[in-house]
Amino acid sequence: MNPEIEKFDQIVAELTQEGQPFALDTVNLNGVDYRNFTGLPANLGQYYMVMQQHAEKDFAVYLDERYTFGQGYQHSCELAEALMQRYGVRKGDRVAILSRNNPQWMMAFLAVTSIGAVAVPMNAWWTTEELDYGFSDSGATVVVADRARVERLAPIVEKHGLRLITIDDCSGLDVDHTPFSELLQAYSGASMPAVDVSLDDHATIMYTSGSTGHPKGALSSHRGILSALYSWMCLGIATKMAATQEVRDAGLAPSGLLTIPLFHCTASHSAFLLSLVVGRKMVIMHKWDAQEALRLIEKERITWFNGVPTMSAELQAAAETTDRDISSLTEIMAGGAPRPPEQVKKISGTFKKSAPGIGYGLTETNAVGAVNAGAFYIARPESSGRVVPAVTEFRVVGEDGSTLPAGERGELCIKSPANILGYWNKPEATAEAFVDGWFHTGDVAYLDEDGFVYIVDRIKEIIIRGGENISCPEVEAAIYAHPGIHEVAVFGLPDERLGEIVGAAVVLRDGHELTADELRTYLADHLASFKIPAHIWFHSEQLPRIASGKIFKRQLKADYTAELAAR
Repeated sequence: MNPEIEKFDQIVAELTQEGQPFALDTVNLNGVDYRNFTGLPANLGQYYMVMQQHAEKDFAVYLDERYTFGQGYQHSCELAEALMQRYGVRKGDRVAILSRNNPQWMMAFLAVTSIGAVAVPMNAWWTTEELDYGFSDSGATVVVADRARVERLAPIVEKHGLRLITIDDCSGLDVDHTPFSELLQAYSGASMPAVDVSLDDHATIMYTSGSTGHPKGALSSHRGILSALYSWMCLGIATKMAATQEVRDAGLAPSGLLTIPLFHCTASHSAFLLSLVVGRKMVIMHKWDAQEALRLIEKERITWFNGVPTMSAELQAAAETTDRDISSLTEIMAGGAPRPPEQVKKISGTFKKSAPGIGYGLTETNAVGAVNAGAFYIARPESSGRVVPAVTEFRVVGEDGSTLPAGERGELCIKSPANILGYWNKPEATAEAFVDGWFHTGDVAYLDEDGFVYIVDRIKEIIIRGGENISCPEVEAAIYAHPGIHEVAVFGLPDERLGEIVGAAVVLRDGHELTADELRTYLADHLASFKIPAHIWFHSEQLPRIASGKIFKRQLKADYTAELAAR
């Protein structure tokens, strides 16, 4: 084994000994034994109290708003009191958060989970139809939302009995709402309400698109999220102690640029919640733009960046010709999709004092999985890295469920107390995905002799476009709802910028005429824009089949990938 890997593993072993910060024991959850951090806080609310240790430091910066950690925590206390006193929210109640990224999103998450309620971050790109499903499924009735989302909610407010807490100016809208700021003022100075919340109580429902039609609500406990946070803390400390990547101390306060949506656990957990313990300022972008990112990196002395590979590629291209001082940037992380190996070389060449890195995780694992960074990443740019220590385990299994040796391809399975409890209201889907504590990811992978994982294919019918999961059956169902459609197949197509884009092959019913643009216009009322096919091909005959009679999607994907490449 690589000497640097051995050194790292030895440090992790020392950090997890009894009496050390990341000491381990075993916990039995639903009949399955897991490795467990003994020093976890009692619940997320207790963890959030660390914000008071950084009370005077900047917590969140967004446009012309700036809050310290002390202010952020106090406003969370005020909102929590308002939720309990004015809205009657109690332990276990679901509260939706539906907004673009902003400090109020963060404060709402802190408030909801502190009082034992269940935070339900919803996809801010969802249409009214998709939101209708989300509220029907989750049962949330109180929702914190911004104006653009309130406009989409208006047609279903009465149906679901929604009570709206509005983040920005919603004057003129014909819907009852209470401004977020008004609640903070009404409960100014309130302390965080005391609620008895245990580690295994429900904390979040985060929706994820899988291989079935509608998104599934991934239900997590406080233990699950805290296990993820402690795993990353352990990784970070061990990395610094082992010096397996260049560590540069420029005397700068930690500062992160938030570019990815908080309704994904990569942003909410590894960016936002992990920042609380280290006092890292989060600078929130209103909208992704590489030039604006460079301006903010210079102005706010950003040290940490994370985004889908598309963003880091665009940042690298912009940085090649910029006159801005971006020397503060230490880490350039990516996730949500593979990063092309040549992009890793470009980043390490352009940002010579920064360590590039990539993470692999899923909503079902609270974003914990593998991390590859620094020299390891440059040496193995095709790999997603090694498993994050110290409570998460990987194994690759064959079709018969047996564990495969290093180098052999099979389905990657993950066992961890950071895994979710299951899918909300979907016991069958839960039983299928979680077997004896192991989550079956649906990703085809292999492990090398040093434990580095390589994701090579996908079993499930999922397209990952710019970090967003898209269910092929969901898009197909929306297309089939059009009266002119006889047959459809949806599949992913490679795209240099986004990783993958959506393609569709369609057969029309006899006597019907339809153009690609007309179909896209129809779909806009039913699907979020990122799910709508970028390429649509019309077939005059039945789509190709495999022996079982199923549509031969792999052939369609290969044919149209070749066609696009030849253009």
